[in-house]
Amino acid sequence: MSYKNFPMVSKVVFGRGCFNQLGDILSPKRLNSKAPFIYIVDDVFKGNSWLTSRIPLSYDDKIYYISADQEPKTSQVDELVEEIILAYKERPSGIIGIGGGTIMDLAKAISIMLTNDGESKDYQGWDLVKHAAIYHVGVPTISGTGAEVSRTTVLTGPEKKLGINSDYTPFDQVVLDPELTKDVPKDQWFYTGMDCFIHCIESLNGTFLNAFSKTYGEKAYELCEELFLDNNLSDEEAQDKLMMASWHGGMSIAYSQVGVAHAMSYGLGYLLGTKHGIGNCIVFDQLEEFYPEGVALFKKMKAKHDINLPQGLCANLSDSELDIMIDVALSLEPLWENALGKHWRKTITRDKLKELYLRM
Repeated sequence: MSYKNFPMVSKVVFGRGCFNQLGDILSPKRLNSKAPFIYIVDDVFKGNSWLTSRIPLSYDDKIYYISADQEPKTSQVDELVEEIILAYKERPSGIIGIGGGTIMDLAKAISIMLTNDGESKDYQGWDLVKHAAIYHVGVPTISGTGAEVSRTTVLTGPEKKLGINSDYTPFDQVVLDPELTKDVPKDQWFYTGMDCFIHCIESLNGTFLNAFSKTYGEKAYELCEELFLDNNLSDEEAQDKLMMASWHGGMSIAYSQVGVAHAMSYGLGYLLGTKHGIGNCIVFDQLEEFYPEGVALFKKMKAKHDINLPQGLCANLSDSELDIMIDVALSLEPLWENALGKHWRKTITRDKLKELYLRM
């Protein structure tokens, strides 16, 4: 038996206000005055001096404000990498992503593509990256995706939506400051929190489950139950706990995998541009036959927080459009194997996926 030797985030700082230490963390990593730090920042923070005034800029450092309205694309990564290469004589000292899953995935992908030839679409898959990424830091401003701790950066390419899954993808440093999540809108808080909850359900019910994944998954599940079903937490306690639930939920799939909801939501994301968190919720809502207890609990949480999911997303799609989504979902073989075992193809046919998509 050969076991995977997974990398983990080598340094992490946690605490309310720890974002103020970013300058101290980065300064020893600066290569020289001509090798800038590049900040990839969610454009929701543009003009928000509470956050931006604390970004430690010096020399030729630059902030790129990026909209997170759309999922990250391989073409977007390639354009940003080219822009950075043309703008500076030297390779950057590091890439810092400040935002949610979209922004952190962009930061991870850019750091990889600055040291690897070709286009980012060539690296969508498992263990295709040849050279170590440049130093990269994740600063989540919303909790749930697990992007801050995962070994993937999920990108929509010309042919598929799939992560760059590699040992070089995880961040070198993560800054976990729960205070940064204080202004997240309620719907977004729920959808992204449910991404974490669904990570737990898919990991804990998967055939790849082991004690490593189970330990993290159970803790994240317990935190999600407390966060989304109890009323006893202060805002600060809830922010702290959801940030740790996201971390544990992301860790729960390091030695495991996600499952049916993620495979099918990738199809929605690729064809319709549906954002990951809400896409997972739309799919998971229809998966009682695969995750009966998890879906029952999800519906309870949805009702408690008065969340109304979009209906009829796939109602007017043509057969060829449905086929595109089905192709994307079926390409994610490790997810299906984790969900249903080695013989998953006996259960998951094209007709079965079409039937499920038409419910959404």
